[in-house]
Amino acid sequence: MNLRRPNANQVTHTFNRSQNVVPMSGICTECLDGCKGGCEIWLSSFRGREVLYQARFGETTAGADKNYPIDYSHLNIQGYAVGAEGLPEGVEAGPDTALFENVDTETEYGYDKKTRMRVPIFTGALGSTTIAKRNWEHFAIGAALAGITIVCGENVCGVDPELELDSDGKVKKSPEMDYRINTYRRYHDGYGELLVQMNVEDTRLGVAEYVASKHNLETIELKWGQGAKCIGGEIQVKTIERARTLKDRGYIVLPDPTLPEVQRAYRDGAITQFERHSRVGFVTRDAFLEEVDRLRDIGFKRITLKTGAYSSMELAMALRYGAEAKLDLITIDGAPGGTGMSPWPMMNEWGIPTFYLEALTYQFCRTLCDIGMRVPDIAMAGGFSTEDGVYKAIAMGAPFVKAVCMGRALMIPGMVGKNIGKWIAEANLPRTVSTYGVTPKEIFVSYDEIKERFGHEIDAIPLGAVGLYTYCQKFKTGLQQLMAGSRKFNIGALSRRDLMALSEEAAKVSELPYVMDAHREEAERILQERWERS
Repeated sequence: MNLRRPNANQVTHTFNRSQNVVPMSGICTECLDGCKGGCEIWLSSFRGREVLYQARFGETTAGADKNYPIDYSHLNIQGYAVGAEGLPEGVEAGPDTALFENVDTETEYGYDKKTRMRVPIFTGALGSTTIAKRNWEHFAIGAALAGITIVCGENVCGVDPELELDSDGKVKKSPEMDYRINTYRRYHDGYGELLVQMNVEDTRLGVAEYVASKHNLETIELKWGQGAKCIGGEIQVKTIERARTLKDRGYIVLPDPTLPEVQRAYRDGAITQFERHSRVGFVTRDAFLEEVDRLRDIGFKRITLKTGAYSSMELAMALRYGAEAKLDLITIDGAPGGTGMSPWPMMNEWGIPTFYLEALTYQFCRTLCDIGMRVPDIAMAGGFSTEDGVYKAIAMGAPFVKAVCMGRALMIPGMVGKNIGKWIAEANLPRTVSTYGVTPKEIFVSYDEIKERFGHEIDAIPLGAVGLYTYCQKFKTGLQQLMAGSRKFNIGALSRRDLMALSEEAAKVSELPYVMDAHREEAERILQERWERS
């Protein structure tokens, strides 16, 4: 099975010259002395470490394209012709009540004090990347309008150009963090929340203390890793002055801007970019529980954890330690990676894929329940973009999985809406958009719905936010249709019985019934039962 072609990809702007390629190495079958480009080996010969990253770093997001043996497309959703679970109490099931528009897509997570969301999705960590910073207004306001949680990712304070530190090296002022929190709160109406994420550097800089004291945030998220990588977050900077500043703040910066040879290469134009890396954490049970206690002492009412596609041992640690700490949510992010800041080989080749990771998660949650422990609410992440995938993830992990964390799928609508606004201002709408109209209220089907809520304030709402809201409304309707088809009228009613595996391998990994076996016993009873016609 050829899962991926190594040594050439559009993301890294590399390609094979030969029509025929060795499957394992990705090297052209006929490698020519004198070739003018441009496979990964060829380009790496003079650009070196730059080729590990996207060629247009900061301008694009990228998703790993490795095709794993099993994914959620190997499951199908069961449909039923009778019954209706999850209708409001007192409502009798029937053709006039079991309508798909009556499906309740709200979900909630939390140990005691619950956070509610209007749809069971929320954003991935939008941290210190250029894409997140440039589009934050669109993402944050859109999430607030849609009633979903947004995650403000790691290193936001640490890379803030206007960051001020006190005499102890702790955050005294971070205009960027202030802007991010205040932007979301402007339209927040009680559904969803803003989570600020912390890695090693954030903890050392006192980010938790800052957002608690200045903004009274109730929730903070600890981060162990993500599906795209386990080596700490990266961004790229273009000037050596900026690189020195970040190094002075305690970050790892490569190439090292303090070295004379690096400074010469920068002046000569050979080095045009620097990578800022975060440190990896070292998790122990006692240190983790102590950190959770420290954060609660600061004043946080809810603590969440984001972990990545590590081995099954780290997954067990996250679930067990999280249960002991009474965490409110654990987001488990599987491979492949979809991000704007990760090494391309790691995005494709590192970590446990999401489908397998959720199968392990369900098994481990059952184990903890069997020994009498309460499992924190779970969110799955890693490659989701559609309603059917979210349905399957929640049902496959029921009753533990409450939501799905989505990265690029919730960023794209914000960028699309933003660009439509730009094209309208420039009188340069592409035909793909102008076919629907030339004004926002003609183009966006949800525009008047938002205007009804906010009146003339609609003019202050960026069109990227309108785009994200519109996408979430489509997502809600699509999910309602799928759920009504399986006669489930609220998220809590979804169960593993609503899924079937389309291959025996998928059935083995997921422990879901193979399609030919699903509900077979009930079917046989119907066939063999003796009936007397009344």
